[in-house]
Amino acid sequence: MSQQNTGCCGGACQPRTESGDPQAVPQTPAQPPDTQALRLRIDEMCCPTEEGVLRKAVKDQPGVVSLDFNLMDRLMTVHHRQADTDALKRQVRSTGMTPVDIDDDAPHDDESADADRPSRWWPMALAALLALAAEGIHWFGAAPWLETWAPPALALGAIALVGLPTWKKGMIALRHRSLNMNALMSVAVTGALLIGQWAEAAMVLVLFTLAERIEARSLARARHAIRDLLDMAPPRARMQQEDGEWQEVDADRIPIGSRIRVRAGERVALDGDIVRGSPALDESPITGESLPRDKQVGDGVFAGTINRHGEFDFQTTRLSRDTTLARIIHAVEDAQASRAPTQRLVDRFATVYTPAVFILAIATALLWPLLTGTAWLDGIYRALVLLVIACPCALVISTPVTIVSGLSAAARSGILIKGGQFLEQGHRLAWLALDKTGTLTQGRPRQGDWQAFQGIEPQEARRLAASLAGRSNHPVSQAIATAAKEAGIANDEIDDVTEHPGRGIEGKVAGRTVWLGNRRLAETYGLDTAALSEQLEPWEQRGASVVMLGDTQRVLALFAVSDPLKATSREAIEALHRLGVKTMVLSGDNAVSVAAMAQEAGIDEAHGQLLPEDKLALIETKAHQGTIGMVGDGINDAPALARADIGFAMGAAGSDAAIETADVALMDDDLRKLPRFVQLSRNTRSILIQNIAFAIGIKAVFLALAFSGHATLWMAVFADMGASLLVVANGLRLLRGASPSHDQADGSVTTHATRRAAPAGN
Repeated sequence: MSQQNTGCCGGACQPRTESGDPQAVPQTPAQPPDTQALRLRIDEMCCPTEEGVLRKAVKDQPGVVSLDFNLMDRLMTVHHRQADTDALKRQVRSTGMTPVDIDDDAPHDDESADADRPSRWWPMALAALLALAAEGIHWFGAAPWLETWAPPALALGAIALVGLPTWKKGMIALRHRSLNMNALMSVAVTGALLIGQWAEAAMVLVLFTLAERIEARSLARARHAIRDLLDMAPPRARMQQEDGEWQEVDADRIPIGSRIRVRAGERVALDGDIVRGSPALDESPITGESLPRDKQVGDGVFAGTINRHGEFDFQTTRLSRDTTLARIIHAVEDAQASRAPTQRLVDRFATVYTPAVFILAIATALLWPLLTGTAWLDGIYRALVLLVIACPCALVISTPVTIVSGLSAAARSGILIKGGQFLEQGHRLAWLALDKTGTLTQGRPRQGDWQAFQGIEPQEARRLAASLAGRSNHPVSQAIATAAKEAGIANDEIDDVTEHPGRGIEGKVAGRTVWLGNRRLAETYGLDTAALSEQLEPWEQRGASVVMLGDTQRVLALFAVSDPLKATSREAIEALHRLGVKTMVLSGDNAVSVAAMAQEAGIDEAHGQLLPEDKLALIETKAHQGTIGMVGDGINDAPALARADIGFAMGAAGSDAAIETADVALMDDDLRKLPRFVQLSRNTRSILIQNIAFAIGIKAVFLALAFSGHATLWMAVFADMGASLLVVANGLRLLRGASPSHDQADGSVTTHATRRAAPAGN
């Protein structure tokens, strides 16, 4: 009677890079355009050993170009040129694994693989009773005739109920020269049967199968943690038809530009822009912030968010597969599929450890009786115990389950981490550099004081400044343009517009060259701004940015633009300091106003009047003193973000560029997520060390017990699989407190199942 076998690690192990370089950042290489992709789901594939078996079986088949493995989702992708796909599947089946064709756009549902129906547990219960009965006869004794035939019969019955799939897979692995857990268990159980240890052979297989199934269920929680976010987006939405009527439609069939209506208490199904209404939306699935945000016409909405108050209509801007929520999920899954540095180190250790202990077991069986004068069966038994200990299962899964849990917990808190290496590296952050505008400040500058000098009419000065500012996307320029527009000042026609990054903008009005920018831009025209210091100093000491308007001869006017500090910035900086992370601000603004803002926020160092290359140089300098992170918008600070050990993009919700390019994307503008990231990284690191130390410690203890004769086979498998369960449970602790908020609107609670199965009616 067969029973489902999910493999030795329940799918938590991470894939290897094609190159095998333990230091390489894992990436899926771009495939030639003339290749096809065959995507197969293989439930039995869970560890690098199974991956190795599949590589040997498939890589040399005609037409195969390359192989990609995602052990987290148990997927194998075969990139090929006109290969016989049926032959490829036969090769997979020859390894004892079952390939299942999947559609590229189909979600990966692990329920069938990880959650057995209750009726499937009865063979396990019966097998356990038979094994215990065999052990009981051995321990407590029985009539001689009963001891002769009962233990073998009971043991073989238990093995037939639960052990045959493991034994079969083990034999296939040995045939492919792979020492995975199934192979080691098969050899150990076969050896125990040959030397007459019937009860122990049965107990070993029962304990192994039981622990394996419990482990698979536990690991499913880590694998599903991020996929559960998909449930946040309802499968159907209320769409306006051509005749003006409203009808519920499957969300994946709704095109861009459709008008969708959302009532209070419902979830948003797609991304879009509000065209009617002023709702209050809970965006916690995207940003991790559960406080509702008031929205107006023209504001964007995200799939999965909850409408806490007010009916509204929105126009879709993305298909269901391209929503911000879907991109977050895909990004975290890609990160989960990569191998973190510690995982690469553990895998390298495991590839050496397992064969070494296997060789030690063979040597023990052959040499122990000769060296100690004991019976041959005693040496063989100790060797079998060593074989069970040789499996590095607990060690191999200790890292990926922890990393996956950390990545999922971060995503649920609105922190999108693009790889396990960045989650691991975060605990070493010594410095954190922050951009000023839009990062520490609100990013909505307002023009305050201004002054025109003799030789130009005040209104003309404002008109020229507004004309130039209107051609720039910089927030400071936009503040000047907005103030002029509010004052009813019209713009002049600007020709030959040139932007100077980090300095300002210039153009021509009626053939006259004029410019708007900072002191650096004034100095490029040979203008001496020292004489203006007395006028600039009061504004700059209040933290205002001073923008100059001038021509090729002189400065014509000054404008003070202020951008208030975010209410949460000082709290975030204080939390970083408590964690021992030093901070500095890098800005193109004048040094005096940057210093004033840094003092208000409590930042350690302030650097102003910086060009992009200056920011890069400062990051380079600090990088020699320790691990450094850079926080910015992901575009203007691109060189510094790229050079930093970890680049953080602020307010990435809805931004394709930030989600795709940043190492870490904070899905809203809340800097308090930075200390949360550091703390999560440190917790992850602590659990990694605990799990690795515990897994190796158990191995060391049982190696000693095996040689001293105090370890039995069933004790070894109990300790080995028990260690696996403990490291899984320890890694899953990172998911605590990371669940998205419960739905509750207008005093009602919508259950998880109800949201998916029964959207609100028309």
